[in-house]
Amino acid sequence: MAISKDQIVSILYEVKDTTSNEVVDSNMNSTPLTFMMGRGQIIIGLENALSDMNMNESKDALVKAVDAYGEYNDDATQTLPREQFAGIELENGMTLYGQDEAGGTVAVVVKSFSDSEVVIDFNHPLAGKDLMFSVHVTMVRNATDDELLSGQPFENQQQFGGGSCASGSCGCGTGIEDDDPFGGSCATGGHGHGGSCGTGHC
Repeated sequence: MAISKDQIVSILYEVKDTTSNEVVDSNMNSTPLTFMMGRGQIIIGLENALSDMNMNESKDALVKAVDAYGEYNDDATQTLPREQFAGIELENGMTLYGQDEAGGTVAVVVKSFSDSEVVIDFNHPLAGKDLMFSVHVTMVRNATDDELLSGQPFENQQQFGGGSCASGSCGCGTGIEDDDPFGGSCATGGHGHGGSCGTGHC
């Protein structure tokens, strides 16, 4: 029987940028990604690809940008004063993490900077990219009553203290914010193009 809504599913995956053929994320040698089907915890294109699969099956699935992290939005940038980034050694392309008005984590990429200002990009690092997923389903089970109520698989509650974004990747993105996402200063800085929550990057 194929995977259905509200079932708990675990997958191993590798993701490639179809333009460069670069592997942009993988958990093939790590802990499977566990999520509840049909709850928006992974990108819709991947969820659709999994809907006809069963446990122990594998497949390659092409997910277009519109069903992954959306098309690149040229307007999703913001210019902030350089002093708000005091103490951070800025590099073009580095990822910074701030806090939005609701207290959630916002990941942005440094697009450019000068002595007086910094341009940050709210687009997900994989926005505008078609992605090829190689997926293997390692577990499919029915959700418990508690899981149905919380929307969170038991495995993720144990591992991440009840975090709100499954076990990481393939579903966490950031959108443009109207106000300063850092509340006057950057919380932390980091390198690379990691995802905005959890442990995954896609």
